[in-house]
Amino acid sequence: MTSSHADPLDDALLIHLANQAAARYPFCQQARISLVTRSENATFLVETAVQRYALRIHRPDYHELVDIESELAWLEALQRDTDIPVPYPLADYEGRRVLTLNAPGGGHRHAVLFYWLEGETPTACLDPLSFRHLGELTARLHQHSRNWPLPTRFRRITWNHATMVGPEGHWGNWRDIPGLSSADIYLIAQAVQQAGLALSVYGMAAERYGLIHSDLRLANLIMHSSGTQIIDFDDCGFGWFMHDLAAAISFEEHHPAAPTWAQNWLDGYARVASLSAEDLAILPALFVQRRVQLTAWAGSHMQTDMVRSLGADWLEHTVRLCRRYLDGKSWPIGAG
Repeated sequence: MTSSHADPLDDALLIHLANQAAARYPFCQQARISLVTRSENATFLVETAVQRYALRIHRPDYHELVDIESELAWLEALQRDTDIPVPYPLADYEGRRVLTLNAPGGGHRHAVLFYWLEGETPTACLDPLSFRHLGELTARLHQHSRNWPLPTRFRRITWNHATMVGPEGHWGNWRDIPGLSSADIYLIAQAVQQAGLALSVYGMAAERYGLIHSDLRLANLIMHSSGTQIIDFDDCGFGWFMHDLAAAISFEEHHPAAPTWAQNWLDGYARVASLSAEDLAILPALFVQRRVQLTAWAGSHMQTDMVRSLGADWLEHTVRLCRRYLDGKSWPIGAG
């Protein structure tokens, strides 16, 4: 991976760092370490004779130490104040929950060890009613966010229109993805501009914009007999609360069942918190903005397994959904 939005270290060097990190935990001596996935960061399974752990090694140029510590502060508050199952970070032998490791070739990487959450990751084939439960969970997460006094020095990433789909967006420039014609670029740019105008009118009042998970999709849920667990708060930051619905169907916006998923999510959310007419009206803009944001991510992470799994027609669907948004006749999700 050569993109500035990905870690330039190869798998072997990252495994070397993972072993270096595991050595800092007395309970991880003699552990077996294996790479699980490389996406925004690298995630490893750390297995001992009695316990399994998830080790996350952060890529450079994304989150600094204060940002990661702020993520862990929210996780700690959620564990203390709610019964929402979230990852539990562990301290090393010096009491540090965020490690700073010297990287081969210079620089450093931050790393965090969590308890491994047992269960299965759902797929797009799951019962649509599961999205109703996800909507409820998200509403409870938002309730906590709205009521939680932010600690001193709390800092998380900002998700607004420019940082999502602007030329200098956090995940890259969507125009850089291979395969777009000049006509495609013009159409997507029109959709992006229209969505930006709608979001500008919708605004960022406290009841609409605040601390969110921002990537609360199927891949970041663990289904267990004890309940649904939420993982991967690495992208949590300040954004529109209703963006978490757009995020719930990430990469699957074109799926025929996407409108049903979204409606079930809304039904579940409404069981916990009320939604205004303006909240519902802004959804098309958020759906198309998320899809274009993911297009930027795909362009800057071409070598990841996630991008390779998208399929040859994924980009064509992006253009189609942007055209549907501009038509304004229905939500820019689903087939047809």
